[in-house]
Amino acid sequence: MFLNYIKEFFVKKTLNKNLNNFKNEVFTSNIQTIGLLIDESAFGHSKDLINELVLQGIAPQNIKVVAYRSKFKEKETYSIPTFGNKHINWNGEITEAFLNEFIATEFDLLISYYDIETAILMMITNQSKARFKVGFASVDKKLNRWMIDTTIQNYKLFVFELFKYLKSIK
Repeated sequence: MFLNYIKEFFVKKTLNKNLNNFKNEVFTSNIQTIGLLIDESAFGHSKDLINELVLQGIAPQNIKVVAYRSKFKEKETYSIPTFGNKHINWNGEITEAFLNEFIATEFDLLISYYDIETAILMMITNQSKARFKVGFASVDKKLNRWMIDTTIQNYKLFVFELFKYLKSIK
């Protein structure tokens, strides 16, 4: 337990060093691919959130989802690719192949669906090659280009507000 706190300290230190080296993403008015980074420790409606995105005209095959769980169980099978604190080393390097692939993918839009600052989630958001990043207002302002001020449980409002703004700047 104590080692987890020390590990998180080092990951946060690496993250803070990298947050100063952020780039301005460019919004493309035609959103085709979406990366969805979800904290399933605090949010249990991932399928409903994906369905809301599909209702807005995004093809299901163009939505790539990864989920984080604070209590990750190796023997349990999850319906979407899931990771935990075990998948990051002390230097803040991600050791899981599907997570590295997610980070390297150039999505048109990355939705960081977490409202509590967790070091590993913030690290993935920061390292992502997505062109445009959206998240919650309660998370560090340097990570996301747009912040939506709502609760994590109100996913319908989040998606509605997101697409309202996306349509208004087209």
